[in-house]
Amino acid sequence: MIAPWKPFPSEIKADIFAAGDKIDASAISKGKGFQGAIKRHGQHRGPMKHGSKFHRHQGSNGACSSPSRVFKGKGMPGHMGCVKVTVQNLEVVRVDADKNLLLVKGAVPGSKKALVTIKETVKVEA
Repeated sequence: MIAPWKPFPSEIKADIFAAGDKIDASAISKGKGFQGAIKRHGQHRGPMKHGSKFHRHQGSNGACSSPSRVFKGKGMPGHMGCVKVTVQNLEVVRVDADKNLLLVKGAVPGSKKALVTIKETVKVEA
């Protein structure tokens, strides 16, 4: 016999978590626009003195005649941020059921008033 269908609760409150629980928080990160290779990938800058005109460029792109191409994944300038980010193993410090608040220890991705998805942690630290 098939089990009877049970509807999901129409409203989920913060009290499903308790202090000390580990959670994963996912959200769209803050957008930073078009950024150079130094800020986007943490590459080092060139010399700033003695006539150098190589300050914040990305450096060498690839080899000469072999392999005659630039490898995929090469750190280059481009759009940074505004992607889905998940921070794992955050600790719940306190739960305020009256105000429906969840106090979390650590950095939660996203801008102010952004929609954040919170779920039980997937990977447990040993």
